Amino acid sequence: MWQAEYVKLQLAALYPACVIEIMGMTTRGDQILDRALSKVGGKGLFVKELEVAIAEGNADLAVHSLKDVPMAMPEGFALAAVLEREDPRDAFVSNDYDSLDALPKGAVVGTSSLRRQALIAARYPHLLIHPLRGNVDTRLAKLDRGEYAAIILAAAGLKRLGLLHRIRTLIAPEQSLPAPGQGAMAIEILDNRADLRQWLAPLNHISTAQAVTAERTVSRTFGGSCQIPLAAFATVEAGMMHLRAIVATPDGSRIASAEVKGPASAPEALGIQVVDILNTQDAAAILAVCQVDE
Repeated sequence: MWQAEYVKLQLAALYPACVIEIMGMTTRGDQILDRALSKVGGKGLFVKELEVAIAEGNADLAVHSLKDVPMAMPEGFALAAVLEREDPRDAFVSNDYDSLDALPKGAVVGTSSLRRQALIAARYPHLLIHPLRGNVDTRLAKLDRGEYAAIILAAAGLKRLGLLHRIRTLIAPEQSLPAPGQGAMAIEILDNRADLRQWLAPLNHISTAQAVTAERTVSRTFGGSCQIPLAAFATVEAGMMHLRAIVATPDGSRIASAEVKGPASAPEALGIQVVDILNTQDAAAILAVCQVDE
């Protein structure tokens, strides 16, 4: 809802004569909280109901956290704009400890992400990693009840909700490489709505769109979803892109990593370069382990 309100304000500033209404909806991803996303359908659970509303003419557009949008768009739908990225980093949240390094052996860390699970397990094998689902308030409440020593959340969500004070440490990408699209918002429309695409064009942030295109190219090539621990993160500066990616087994015992630099104007090509490097490190074998675990 915060994201929808934000986009509404941006559109109202661009088109003050336009009437903009928000239709609140609850998705399956919001409703199923007792199982990991990787076990119940993955990222698509957060967008399907919104796409149905668009297809039926009840809504013109949907606002998503880009990391929740499946890598392959359904036929007839398109991402019309990617907004400027908020902080893409993971956040360490705890009432008693300042960082992952400070957690004692056997401490329980909560996360909903196989990516975070794998990266934490690789660096901190002495910690216990347990699933954590629900909205931000629900997750923080579980931490406050003592069910976890710490939890890992996206920094962007905490900042947007005015919960910056709950962050004990922002985890550097070198320690926990972000998920593809993390921190970015995207607007989805019907592909044939050229009018909407034109109206939304001023909201499209070019360097963010380039970065997430490269990240999503990596993920899409590997069939990226909640079922595989995959990270991909790109930064753009002065027209040049730095793209890093990791594929891992859920227990963090095997990791393939790659990075490339090149023109930001060719994000898909850079994404394919990273994929090729990962494939030289047996990325397919690593992903096969994930499929067996599944």
